[in-house]
Amino acid sequence: MSNPFENPDGTFLVLVNDEGQHSLWPSYAEVPAGWTVALGTSDRQTCLAYVEEHWTDMRPLSLVRR
Repeated sequence: MSNPFENPDGTFLVLVNDEGQHSLWPSYAEVPAGWTVALGTSDRQTCLAYVEEHWTDMRPLSLVRR
């Protein structure tokens, strides 16, 4: 598998940044600066469901606040 983000058997995290944007992230990779863990290590489908449930407005929070 060349793209770790598409590995159906992988374990992932859901990250969120200060703008409320979410990201699926391989659990073995270091969390990048500016991102925090919103959902701990889970299977890919659980992480995608979390993102779908919690990131309902794609606009950055700074835009929403205006």
